[in-house]
Amino acid sequence: MSKPTHIHILGICGTFMGGIAVLARQAGYKVTGCDANVYPPMSAQLEEQGIELIEGWDVDQLKLGADLYVIGNVVSRGNPLMEEILNRGLTYISGPQWLSQALLYDKWVLAVAGTHGKTTTTSMLAWILEYAQMNPGFLIGGVPQNFGISARLTDTPFFVIEADEYDTAFFDKRSKFVHYHPRTAVLNNLEFDHADIFPDLAAIETQFHHLVRTVPGNGLIVSNGREASLERVLKRGCWTTVEQFGVADGWEIDEQNVVRFNGVVQGTLNWELLGEHNRMNALAALAAARHAGVPVKQGLAALSEFKNVKRRMEIRGTVNGITVYDDFAHHPTAIDTTVAGLRKKVGSARILAVLEPRSNTMKLGVMKDALPASLKDADLVFCYGANLGWDAAAALKPMGSKALVKDDLQQLIDAIAQAAKPGDHVLVMSNGGFGGIHDKLLKRLE
Repeated sequence: MSKPTHIHILGICGTFMGGIAVLARQAGYKVTGCDANVYPPMSAQLEEQGIELIEGWDVDQLKLGADLYVIGNVVSRGNPLMEEILNRGLTYISGPQWLSQALLYDKWVLAVAGTHGKTTTTSMLAWILEYAQMNPGFLIGGVPQNFGISARLTDTPFFVIEADEYDTAFFDKRSKFVHYHPRTAVLNNLEFDHADIFPDLAAIETQFHHLVRTVPGNGLIVSNGREASLERVLKRGCWTTVEQFGVADGWEIDEQNVVRFNGVVQGTLNWELLGEHNRMNALAALAAARHAGVPVKQGLAALSEFKNVKRRMEIRGTVNGITVYDDFAHHPTAIDTTVAGLRKKVGSARILAVLEPRSNTMKLGVMKDALPASLKDADLVFCYGANLGWDAAAALKPMGSKALVKDDLQQLIDAIAQAAKPGDHVLVMSNGGFGGIHDKLLKRLE
């Protein structure tokens, strides 16, 4: 098969597929794409790159005459464009497989996997390599503020990728990360998530073991030593050197941010980021960067200039002494660590937690019973209860009068505005746009 020059991407506006579009364009391909919802910021990022976007799944798109169709995992059987591609016998491939075969085959891939902290840790790792003048390529499921773009291709050997365990495509139910063949693999943590595709934690552990099986003997696995789930994954068989973090006989960091490796002091981390979870993310990034040749002292210097990813405790504005934050947290563990991180920062000031349980796992209600405990550090909780298959008010009932659920977004905003007082911190948590609540709330607070 001759190398395609024009690829058409189905499901182009997701962070991953949008990143692939940017990389393909930088590699010299003609790139077009479509999605059900073409919306910023991804649509703006793609149009800036000269990528033509089409709204919807109309079969007329086949008249563009693409050589290859790259299929995102948002596309399922019954999609009219996909059905026509199948009926005509046109050439198609998944996003992860295309990326692996077209761009990563000769790279030193550094892959970051885990239930939480993938985007942040991947961003830290890419930034450490950049600071060390190694000019890495990367694909990240968010916009790292040190770079201002979620993906780039370079002519160096190094490529840093956020390695997602979500499935590849409707025709390939393996996790995306089995396609990347990393030389350096970070296993950041592992909990039950993605209840829409995985029946239980054991099923996800199996996918993580598939990843472990692809790491070469002269590579490195950087694994969270505090996670029993990752211990089980590695016990199934491991052919690669493992460095653990978060434990005394590996990489560890204390309350004063002093970093040690195998008990030997490496230096001190000086930065603004909050929370134990970010200290663990930093250890993982430092260990992975060291494997690629960056001395730990240089890694620590890089992290002192690290700016967090957009939507990670990002301050969206302050009105009348009330600060509004935006955060991507959507799994109870992430909600817990995010609220705890803010609590450490603001002391006894009031925290108003605002939650949209919109991830597939949360919509199914699998994690609903864990919500009250995950919000324990908040003073008041406001939950958007629309479009759920379960009763949010019943789930949050243990919180008593601390929690309020509304199915109408405007009513929710009004309730938050009425409750908020000068000095309060309003923490909005969602993995989606949440109906533009941040700007609407800031306006209402005026």
